[in-house]
Amino acid sequence: MSDTTDTPNRQRRFWFIILGALILAGAVIYGVYWLVYARYFESTDDAYVGGNVVTITSKENATVLALHADNTQTVKQGQLLIEMDPAIATVNLQAAQANLARVVRNVRAQFSKSDSGAAELNQAKVALAQAEDDYSRRQKAYDTQSVSGEELAHARDAVAAARAAVTAAQGGLQQTNASIEGTDVAHNPEVLAAEAQLRSAAIVFGHMRIIAPLDGVIAQRTVQAGQQVAAGTPLMAVVPLSHVWIDANFKEVQLARMRVGQPVTVKTDIYGGSVTYHGHIEGVGAGSGSAFALLPPQNASGNWIKIVQRVPVRIALDPGELKDNPLRIGLSVTATVDVHDQSGPRAADATPVGAMRTNTGDDVDAKVNALVKKILAANSIRN
Repeated sequence: MSDTTDTPNRQRRFWFIILGALILAGAVIYGVYWLVYARYFESTDDAYVGGNVVTITSKENATVLALHADNTQTVKQGQLLIEMDPAIATVNLQAAQANLARVVRNVRAQFSKSDSGAAELNQAKVALAQAEDDYSRRQKAYDTQSVSGEELAHARDAVAAARAAVTAAQGGLQQTNASIEGTDVAHNPEVLAAEAQLRSAAIVFGHMRIIAPLDGVIAQRTVQAGQQVAAGTPLMAVVPLSHVWIDANFKEVQLARMRVGQPVTVKTDIYGGSVTYHGHIEGVGAGSGSAFALLPPQNASGNWIKIVQRVPVRIALDPGELKDNPLRIGLSVTATVDVHDQSGPRAADATPVGAMRTNTGDDVDAKVNALVKKILAANSIRN
């Protein structure tokens, strides 16, 4: 009877020993795996695709005439997106052109008046010299009693009148020269002010055609054709999907060995495990997510409990891989950082600087310069 009872117990002990050995072997294998490989990687699934959202706004009060782009559409830099009604802007531009032409003619008249004033001054000086000579001759004749005192007085009055005429001519010439002295017609202050008004009108006219500031995909279109919009009203957005990145929220205890430039692998839910992105750490956020929340937590209380915070880590991706498999802003991803290389600076100390340039279509200098030269030439001015 005892042999029958001992047999199951021995078998049970045997299998417990086998199970314990397997657990021990698994622990040893995992320990070796962690020591040799796993401890050099930090991973998080609290990571999302980030990117720039370039808002397209109206720069003038105008009516939307036509829409040339819609949500999900891919556009190129410089492509026409929205047309505004240009009627008022066209009238203002034509008025500015006419004003410039009028000012140029007025300034030309002032230069002509200056030349005429100089001639009048020379004529007055000649008349003064003649009057002085005439007075001198009559004074000599008066000494010999050849002319009467009345005639001498008339000659003296003629000299005084000639001097007054010279003074008046000098004053008129100075007054005329005050507005044109030191410049030519093309660089006269009044002409430059009219040119500035023309440039302003041309800029406003250019705002009637809104173009794509960069390559991207249209999103958040809120405007409709025929809608009256005010300056600064958001109309749509352009998202440059070729310049996206990953914001991975790592626990603060995971940041100790992270350095700028460390390689990162990224997997996304949208493509599953079939696509792997490669990138590198570009920098670390200036604070945890809770620090920049609308209502930051108040920890100065008696029931405080320490909570491990998460800090966003910026990860730059390979542009070639993004081109082959585009990502959308806000998608969930899993990021794994290889922390083997400790030679780089701490991620928290990095200050990466990037620049994104856009083309708003405001480059009107060449067109306005050509228009100004045309107006000057049409009004007989060589520039």
